Amino acid sequence: MPRFLTVLDVDSTLIRDEVIDLLAEAAGSRDEVARITESAMAGELDFAESLAARVKTLEGLPVSVVDDVVARVRPTPGAAELVAGLHRHGSRVAVVSGGFHETLDPLAESLGLDRWRANRLDVASGRLTGETTGPIVDAAVKAECLTAWATEFGIPLGQTIAVGDGANDLEMMRAAGLSIAFNAKPRVRAQADLVVADPELSQVLAVMGLSGR
Repeated sequence: MPRFLTVLDVDSTLIRDEVIDLLAEAAGSRDEVARITESAMAGELDFAESLAARVKTLEGLPVSVVDDVVARVRPTPGAAELVAGLHRHGSRVAVVSGGFHETLDPLAESLGLDRWRANRLDVASGRLTGETTGPIVDAAVKAECLTAWATEFGIPLGQTIAVGDGANDLEMMRAAGLSIAFNAKPRVRAQADLVVADPELSQVLAVMGLSGR
């Protein structure tokens, strides 16, 4: 039986990028998406509303753009070392994202993650419709994923670790036995059990008291 479960956020945690920004750049809507994001951070929109508004700006993009974005996604330094180290120490490793399966799946498979979940972009006739399909992965769903995966693997919640950087990660971090703010915003750093300021993911092993070997 695995010793513990580690669940990470994706955008600006597992990867250095915000995928919606890369997609918006291809659509010529990066400034508009930035304004929507700022409005959400100011509390004027909740996550589902802001996601819907941002994805709407992608309407009409050919689905081939997703492959271009996948090629541009940059894993955070130390990501592969963290996953390998956690596996060596008996952890299941999962990620949950407010981003998109279409860009997450190749990375998750290459890193050998045990579970992952994200939103899905809706496609019709080879183009993005400007909508998502299925339930939105918001803060509540992130917390639900952590608890569901812990149950699946037979791991007590006290032996779960959540790693994130933004407000959308706080519910997941509160549900976990240990919360780690990684290169995070001030509000998240203030509420986390531990803080990793250096944007190098293998440092998470050290703050967990685990060696990299």
